[in-house]
Amino acid sequence: MQKQHPKIAFIGLGNMGSPMALNLLKAGYSVSVFDLVQATMDTLEQAGANQANSASEVVQNADVVISMLPAGKHVESLYIAENGLINQLKAGTLVIDSSTIDALTSKAVANKLAERNIHFVDAPVSGGVSGATAGTLTFIVGGKEQDYATALPILQAMGKNIFHAGDHGAGQVAKICNNMLLSVLMLGTSEALQMAIDNGLDPKVMSDIMLQSSGRNWTLELYNPCPDIMPNVPSSNDYQGGFMVDLMKKDLGLAMDTGIKSQSSTPMGALAQSLYTIHSMQGNGQLDFSSIFNLFSKQEKS
Repeated sequence: MQKQHPKIAFIGLGNMGSPMALNLLKAGYSVSVFDLVQATMDTLEQAGANQANSASEVVQNADVVISMLPAGKHVESLYIAENGLINQLKAGTLVIDSSTIDALTSKAVANKLAERNIHFVDAPVSGGVSGATAGTLTFIVGGKEQDYATALPILQAMGKNIFHAGDHGAGQVAKICNNMLLSVLMLGTSEALQMAIDNGLDPKVMSDIMLQSSGRNWTLELYNPCPDIMPNVPSSNDYQGGFMVDLMKKDLGLAMDTGIKSQSSTPMGALAQSLYTIHSMQGNGQLDFSSIFNLFSKQEKS
């Protein structure tokens, strides 16, 4: 006899949440959805989801709750506030929070839910909107081994690479460490390519040279920040789509806060945070984070 899929409630249908929920539907899961934007729920309903009028309603009869929310305060309010879902969720429910938030909030929510025998994993994602749409996201999970095992098949319906980083909060720490490094790589690649351009070199040729040399990195391989070098990346589409500058700025803020708490030395991360803040203040917050390439352009400043 085939094992029946758990019933899933999905809260937060933004640019990432909507395609994630859609992939769960494609995998045969029963999915109920709630979001503050009616149009996003209507779209998911057309694909087979059940829509609810509130967060309390959407979790009724749910075995698993997945949330994708903007910040820690929203996660905390949703689950453990006085009128939070902690009062509606049945014992044994698994909560999978895929929001990118601070580790301390994840731990606090996990501990509070555990008092009611509600299981929790933090499972932030990497891979952007394109990865969410294609079902190739990377999930970085923090939580108990048995809860990770329960979450794994569900995450595999939405992602390609699933890692168990450790106990509660470990997923969040691993995610922001990765994104801090990504920001540094993007800045270094951008300034190197711009210096090549300033000295009359073809950025495509320079990119090819670095790809075969010791400067090779992910941004050169898959996400070149210079326009018209690589197809199907934001830099070749006026920096539309992808991972917004303001989201990178948010993650760098989380990284710096974490570094302070653990007394870690993060000079490159601090510089990256400063440069992305400047870039955002210049009106680029909604562009893809690879648009930092323009911060180093002489043409942009003239």
